[in-house]
Amino acid sequence: MNARATILERVRQASGFAVSPPGAAIVPARGRGSRPELMERFSAMADEAGATLETIDNLAGVPAAVDAWLRRNRLPRRAVAAPAMSSCPWDAAPNLAIRYGRARDGDRTGIGPAVAGIAETGTLMVASGPTTPYTLNFLPDNHVAVLKTIDVVGAYEDAWRRIGRPLPRTVTLITGPSRSSDIERTVTIGVHGPLRLHIILTDAADAATS
Repeated sequence: MNARATILERVRQASGFAVSPPGAAIVPARGRGSRPELMERFSAMADEAGATLETIDNLAGVPAAVDAWLRRNRLPRRAVAAPAMSSCPWDAAPNLAIRYGRARDGDRTGIGPAVAGIAETGTLMVASGPTTPYTLNFLPDNHVAVLKTIDVVGAYEDAWRRIGRPLPRTVTLITGPSRSSDIERTVTIGVHGPLRLHIILTDAADAATS
């Protein structure tokens, strides 16, 4: 038994509590469950955090879903999208103008893929990369995230396992629209990021949203 294991064993004996072996994580009950349970929990927790969600059958439905969401919220029907979304059939929504690349000042809506959705808190995990600019998640007032249902996981540990190698320069966890209570403990939406977060869940196992 090495020194670390000896110390942990002494702590266990003195406290009466079990000590997890090195490398093991204690996953809360909210991070466990069947696939239907995790999907339901993710939707409920994301809704509680102030995000909106909709489910579509496949990736081909993304343009129409984005266009309809912009119309419902009386927003300009134009957006900047991650190059990773370029295989979406955007011409299926002819009134929607799409530009690919980084978000700039003046862009109202940004669209990009999420690496994972975390059921225990309704959180999105997004990662930066050549085809997924970091600015899309923060600069526009409106963030539309495209998430494959297969990428909804239970716990944070499950989400981190989906981050490939080499590691992306930035990995961000997003729970609902941006909010802060730094000023006089008054909750304000959109201080450090988007005012709205809309999640489009798609059953498509398409590489374009990876």
